[in-house]
Amino acid sequence: MQYTFSDGEFMSAREKALVLKAWVRFLKHGLRDADFTKRLYDHLVQHCSFIAHYNRSGFYGTYFESGEDTVRFLRQFDKRGECRSVEYGGPWLCGDYADVNGAMVAEAAPYIPSLIENAIQSQRDADLAEAGRLLAKHGLQL
Repeated sequence: MQYTFSDGEFMSAREKALVLKAWVRFLKHGLRDADFTKRLYDHLVQHCSFIAHYNRSGFYGTYFESGEDTVRFLRQFDKRGECRSVEYGGPWLCGDYADVNGAMVAEAAPYIPSLIENAIQSQRDADLAEAGRLLAKHGLQL
């Protein structure tokens, strides 16, 4: 899709287009750490109602190392729901960044169902592995 962005007080239209490009690459490649750029991280914490979680690495660890947390993150961008801030609970698709944030929601639509499904499966696998580890610790099996 083609989008027309406007310059904001702290972000030019060109910067918004670059954020959207980074966002799509991140989603398209399955939320890989290598694709979680500083540009994308900065936009998420400055203009998408997320807290910084100390730094880019801390943010990535908070949302993309556990399937449950990944699902929670993705819900903020899932147009099938309310698109409310997962950290603050309120609306975030407003102001100088509504254009790029709305584009992020639109571009995420084809990726979110499978990313959520993968995150749920990943969490299930992790939970079962932990259950197996705890059972083995006590001499039991699944």
